[in-house]
Amino acid sequence: MEFKNIALVLVILQTLFCVCCSVTFSKGPRTKPPNIVFILTDDQDVQLGGLTPMTKVKKLLQEEGTSFNNMFVTTPLCCPSRSSILTGRYSHNHHAVNNSLSGNCSSTYWQKNQEPNTMAVQLQKAGYFTSFAGKYLNQYGHKNAGGAAHVPPGWDDWYGLLGNSKYYNYSVSVNGKVENHQDNYEKDYLTDVLKNRTRRMIDFLGIVDQNKPFFLMISTPAPHSPWDAAPQYQDKYKDQDAPKTASYNYHGKDKHWLIRQATNPMQNSSIEYLNEAFRGRWRSLLSVDDLVGDVIDTLRQYSILDDTYVIYASDNGYHLGQFSMPIDKRQLYDFDLRVPLIVRGPGVSANVTRDEAVLNIDIAPTIIDIATSGKPDLTMDGASFASLLNSSNTPAWRTDFMVEYRGESKIQQPDCPNLGAGVSQCFPDCVCEDSGNNTYSCVRTYEHGKNNFMYCEFTDTETFVEVYDLSKDVDQLTNIRTTVNPQFLVQMNKRLIQLTFCTGDSCRKPAFHPHPPRVT
Repeated sequence: MEFKNIALVLVILQTLFCVCCSVTFSKGPRTKPPNIVFILTDDQDVQLGGLTPMTKVKKLLQEEGTSFNNMFVTTPLCCPSRSSILTGRYSHNHHAVNNSLSGNCSSTYWQKNQEPNTMAVQLQKAGYFTSFAGKYLNQYGHKNAGGAAHVPPGWDDWYGLLGNSKYYNYSVSVNGKVENHQDNYEKDYLTDVLKNRTRRMIDFLGIVDQNKPFFLMISTPAPHSPWDAAPQYQDKYKDQDAPKTASYNYHGKDKHWLIRQATNPMQNSSIEYLNEAFRGRWRSLLSVDDLVGDVIDTLRQYSILDDTYVIYASDNGYHLGQFSMPIDKRQLYDFDLRVPLIVRGPGVSANVTRDEAVLNIDIAPTIIDIATSGKPDLTMDGASFASLLNSSNTPAWRTDFMVEYRGESKIQQPDCPNLGAGVSQCFPDCVCEDSGNNTYSCVRTYEHGKNNFMYCEFTDTETFVEVYDLSKDVDQLTNIRTTVNPQFLVQMNKRLIQLTFCTGDSCRKPAFHPHPPRVT
């Protein structure tokens, strides 16, 4: 079967489908591998209510599948996290360390050394039809890295956004050819464009070749800035403000200098800005909710819903006023690390929540495991969580993992001339969310609610350390580095060194059980 003229076929099938939209396509017993649909959002948190407005996700995914309430990203920023999702590897192994081209975000180095090993390549080799639609990596399409003509290997069909998330006035690469969009809602609103394109793709696959399994990855711009809402949702949540968590507008006086420099209490203009950002994020997510509903309805239309895994996740969390940092991600705290992960599909337990710590680097090996009937790629740093999708299974699971990030800085901040060099993301009100020495590595332990510690080292002139006992301090308000037993610090440092150099199986073993810190 040839897929070179998919765009034309999709247009034809869209017309045909309008004629026969009342038909439900019947099917006999299936023997082929399951289909997989992976929906990835951009900057969707869980700790600030990121799933609250999503009624369809709750009804169609959570109630029909398994949710993971301890899903973490190993780098809390778009491009490194997405690179980890695609490769199943920690940032120190795939080398995309931040959102810059020099940080290997879709660089020619990354394209040459990592793209040949993504889950898409492996699924294609396993006989899957693969399709990508939406945001890929922040620097994708850069003129110094192949431009729009570069189509990553492993994808039979490619619809990749050029650059970072937008809702209007963007360009995409359609199998290597540029397609420009403007600001007409009906034609250009990106979340809906992805929804409609996915529907046509499932139409195409459901009609033309039901015997070939497919993998569809849909990567939405929402709820990333600029938070453009669809017209029907623009007036939602007018009276809703960002949640005032325990760390909201709290001075992180015992934390890294970047957190300490935040204005506390926040200026009213920062509070107004973050509240509007919160409302915009929820509004933009309503269109993602519609997309999820449409995907489920279309799969059901072709009687393939029961043969399809639907996976829903995000690339990183978010903060809105926590530790007086107005808006962003990038930090080592749970509000930036925790994201949703929900799976429904064949054999997946319904309306179940799992407690195990799962990671973004687990997504690729899990998808490969599902597609190849129990043959995960063990060269990846992550582990398949397929066994966790059945609530009766209680396999041995990881007890710790690594979090790492390399900060970005700029020579100057035009809107904040008094700040000088070395910082970045200084808005609103010249509060900086990143710096060159906001570079850290952490070991996080978690074992069914116990041994819930975090130990972090910064690469800076202070060699700053942050330590938290999250079983007692879930909001990470108090850095216990100066009061904890030194032997505990030695244990955590030793394990961090091991993880810093880990690859493949060594990232998953051995199990780590630190002694209690015995705060003095």
